[in-house]
Amino acid sequence: MELKTALGMKQLTSMLVFASIAAWYVVPWLARQERATALTALVWPHVFRYVALQAYSAQRAGFPISDAGLTRLVYGDLAGAALAFLVIVALRHRVQGAAALIWLLVATTAFDTVSNISNGIHENLFGAATGVTWMVVSFYVPLLMVSLALTVWQLYSRFGEPIAASDPGARMRIRDASIV
Repeated sequence: MELKTALGMKQLTSMLVFASIAAWYVVPWLARQERATALTALVWPHVFRYVALQAYSAQRAGFPISDAGLTRLVYGDLAGAALAFLVIVALRHRVQGAAALIWLLVATTAFDTVSNISNGIHENLFGAATGVTWMVVSFYVPLLMVSLALTVWQLYSRFGEPIAASDPGARMRIRDASIV
């Protein structure tokens, strides 16, 4: 089997597995959570996008990405990771503008994904991924896509629901129950 075919099968399988986990376990859990808690859980996987830094060692080991493509890939994901962490801080402090930051994360992640796919096609990178790069593209990227879809769903389905609990006592109970 060609590496390109194997990668495609692995990505599709991973998407189906993550979508199943989401439908059976994550969606019911999200429905029972305060909006900020639900969104925080969905944003956390994006914080680890700094894993893109491994592309430097992949390039050195023979992954045929151009220097310009590598720079776009890494900096896009580093910016996404930093924005995701900022979103989580805003959600933990129940900042009312947190939803706008999440929409910014959604938009930049979508743009970054399309840009990376376009660059991968342009530079014939699909089928060239091996080692850690193959694992990231096979498992982590599908997780991010499912997380992103769930985030958009939460933003739409819970539109109008405040980030912060409306009952000040509930907010205190939430803060007391959270891990510091």
